[in-house]
Amino acid sequence: MGRYTGPKCRINRRLGENVYESAGAIIKKGKESPPGQHKRRKKLTNYGAALIEKQKIKFYYGLRDRQLYRYYDIAKRTRGNTGAALLLLCERRLDNVVRRAGFTLTRPQARQGIVHRHFQLNGKTVNKPGIMVRPGDVITLRNRPNVRKLYSNIEGAAGDAEWLSVDDENKKIVITTLPTIDDVTLKVDVGPVVVFMSR
Repeated sequence: MGRYTGPKCRINRRLGENVYESAGAIIKKGKESPPGQHKRRKKLTNYGAALIEKQKIKFYYGLRDRQLYRYYDIAKRTRGNTGAALLLLCERRLDNVVRRAGFTLTRPQARQGIVHRHFQLNGKTVNKPGIMVRPGDVITLRNRPNVRKLYSNIEGAAGDAEWLSVDDENKKIVITTLPTIDDVTLKVDVGPVVVFMSR
């Protein structure tokens, strides 16, 4: 199965969190309950609660299960907190960096731009959204009039990441340092996720 392309508001309502940032997907007042005809919600088991937290990470960063488990294997071998290491690996993805810098409104939009070869990493055109960035890396928009016009029309996506140095006029991002757990904007309890994925 590929990446999720179905109704995004349904996922937001099921997880109780705005993991998709599209204007039509934001949970509206009075629609906080999960989707479906019946409003009853059974008490979640430990397994169910951990699964929801895992799904938050998966949908927020646009990952498949195989990709998430690969990041978990790397995080497990990393010194320190496994849960924090897992989130920081996801945060360092190229599509997430483009979104956090404010060049796009959503992560799927950033992913599409990278796949369509709109961005360059250290002067080389790339088309893989999952590339891990490192301190000192420079991400730029390709110097083509149609591409620059496309991204100059995007408004309201101001960047908020302190670990990135953003030159909005020249459409340039410099990775100044690695992100910390405080830089992760997703509200998720990662402890149960680590237990869930270690089974």
